[in-house]
Amino acid sequence: MMAGLTPGVQRVGWIRGRRWPYHVSLTVTAFIIAFPLLYAALIATQNNPEIFSFKYTPGSALQSNFDAVWVKRDFAGAMWNSLQMSIWVTTGKTVLSLLAGLAFVYFKFRFKWAVFFFVLVTLMMPTEVMILAMFRMVSGFGWQDTMTALVMPFLASATGAFLFRQHFANLPGDLLEASQIDGATPMKFLTRVLIPLSWNVIAALFVIQFVYTWNMFLWPSLIIRDDASQVVQVALQTLTNVDGALTYGPLMLAAIIASIPPAIVFVLMQKPFMSGFAVGQDK
Repeated sequence: MMAGLTPGVQRVGWIRGRRWPYHVSLTVTAFIIAFPLLYAALIATQNNPEIFSFKYTPGSALQSNFDAVWVKRDFAGAMWNSLQMSIWVTTGKTVLSLLAGLAFVYFKFRFKWAVFFFVLVTLMMPTEVMILAMFRMVSGFGWQDTMTALVMPFLASATGAFLFRQHFANLPGDLLEASQIDGATPMKFLTRVLIPLSWNVIAALFVIQFVYTWNMFLWPSLIIRDDASQVVQVALQTLTNVDGALTYGPLMLAAIIASIPPAIVFVLMQKPFMSGFAVGQDK
């Protein structure tokens, strides 16, 4: 036994000493995961000759790449369009999903289970299956090249309806009875009882739907023809050709810029997002 050290202190030191392989492995894993983003940030500062020479230091073309992205191609306008679309779609889906969950759990109406089964069926249908019908409907209303065309077809969410239905079904049934005794209407019950108990689930749905909408490519590329109304994911593909040449620096810079808004949303809502999908928690 080392002089001056109690057995407890020795044990703590021994445990810490045994943990260093885990710290090393976690550090290496984190670096491997972050390497593509770090390399993309490096390429964003370089021109083509520097990229093809595999230069692993910051290049000299950051300003020119930024001008090509932000000034020549008006990437800020595409970012603004995507932000509007994401906020409108995510907010609309969250509100309608809350109302759908309320109806499926607390309302009694004919063919409720048939309607819920239909919602589950639509949950398994990808957007590509319905894309032609959506295009004909939106074109019939004359909504091409508008924000309405980007938002309206995606306001309803089978995922959200299912998520809130399951969440509300697991809440104590006494809540409804107590609210009815107090004379609360269904909307007051929703706003004053259910929503305060559902912030984690709301945050989880918000993050999922925001990222999904932000990354939408197929539908905007089909329904939007005006470059001024286009979204960020479609605008990215135009950056492969800047000044008549195939360039990678502006494309990587634009991809990094485009990843900032969803990253901010996730960071701000990380705690409620993780809690919303927790299977069990200590109360």
